Amino acid sequence: MKKIDRYILSKYLTTFFFCLILFTVIVVVVDISEKTDNFVKSKLPVSQIITDYYFGFIPRIDAMLFPLFVFISVIFFTSKMAGRSEIIAILSSGVSFRRFLLPYIIGGIFLSALLWFGYQYVVPKANLKWANFESRYIDGPAPPGSNKANYKQNLYFKTDSNTYVGIRGYDTLLKTGNGFFVQQFQHNKLLYNLRSDQFNWDTATNKWKLFNAVERRLDSISERITRSQEKLMSYNFKPRDLRKDEFLKDQLPTSELDEFIKLERLRGSETLGMLLVERFNRDSIPVSVLILTIIGAVLASRKVRGGSGLHLAIGVIISVLFILFGRFSLVFATKGNFTPLLAAWTPNIIFGFIAFYLYKKAPK
Repeated sequence: MKKIDRYILSKYLTTFFFCLILFTVIVVVVDISEKTDNFVKSKLPVSQIITDYYFGFIPRIDAMLFPLFVFISVIFFTSKMAGRSEIIAILSSGVSFRRFLLPYIIGGIFLSALLWFGYQYVVPKANLKWANFESRYIDGPAPPGSNKANYKQNLYFKTDSNTYVGIRGYDTLLKTGNGFFVQQFQHNKLLYNLRSDQFNWDTATNKWKLFNAVERRLDSISERITRSQEKLMSYNFKPRDLRKDEFLKDQLPTSELDEFIKLERLRGSETLGMLLVERFNRDSIPVSVLILTIIGAVLASRKVRGGSGLHLAIGVIISVLFILFGRFSLVFATKGNFTPLLAAWTPNIIFGFIAFYLYKKAPK
């Protein structure tokens, strides 16, 4: 790596991280001003608010706007270089335009890998931490019978081709519920029935603990009844499977999301499209960082009368179009018949062609 490469790469990374840190500080200050009353009512120490809330809130916001700030950062520092005729001097010295883009590509790959790692492991855990704090201290606890997001009522689903599970009420935050029953059929005849007044998830054994459980096993001529004060049962569903909300997919690490998608596909779930789009987005969004880096470098490398202001205006327009394409693809995938894989990658495909076209038309 030559001196000019280190110069451009350092400008790229320092500008990006400066913008990201500055924006993060502004967002945190605004968020604190809005939630001060909730923090005071929670009676939590500042250290716990930081670790339980802002350690989840900050990665969530930064990941959401990561590609946008990459794009704006590239346009900003590149237009400054163009305004000072640095790019003209670089190209006039015999450096090809392709060679000039090399440090941009290296920086784009590095930031793409950073965002990819974040989406696979860090961001889902941050989303879960943020959501749990919001449910407990911001939105308030969910009493039985309420319509809070963390309290689910009247759940009924299949665990296999012959077994059905029903739940009257379940608190996804406390992982406790009531009115639990299991029914198993064969040839349209009931063979097994289990009912329990209360149940919860036992973290020590990773099983469901049932209280006051009554089991009935039926055959053609007799019925056997077994009663248990406490009973540990292992089923093929976990607490996460009972959280039937639109935010669950954002809070599962990729390995768990893949496993959850397999189960939902077997169950024929209606939310399968949303889950697949989320899974493919975790790979496609980091790639958009590299594509937007190339577009920003090509656009801002030309010296124009409007300077960096004109370049930034063009950058904002392109960013808005990129976000709109992503939103349209998501809607068509979840509400229509658009393939989730194409929905996740369509913005990258379209803007990839735009990047190639701009590169071919850029003054060399």
